[in-house]
Amino acid sequence: MYDKLVDILVDRFEVDRAEITPEATFEDLDMDSLFLVELLVVVQTETGVQISEDTATPRDTIAHAAEAIAAQVLEATAATTP
Repeated sequence: MYDKLVDILVDRFEVDRAEITPEATFEDLDMDSLFLVELLVVVQTETGVQISEDTATPRDTIAHAAEAIAAQVLEATAATTP
């Protein structure tokens, strides 16, 4: 999920790939809470899974957000698999 999140940040939001590291926070990338809502909507569209708006905050690292999103995707997938 980390690589997918990085690709979305670069391709959809024009963030410089060189600035994105697992330890970087969204604040480090000059992204506020409104940006995060937009990002999570894109992630929902790409994954087909409802992602909670409180999944990430501006102070979270990219790695933490990727883990939280992956957990929600896994949970949703498990819930739909008989």
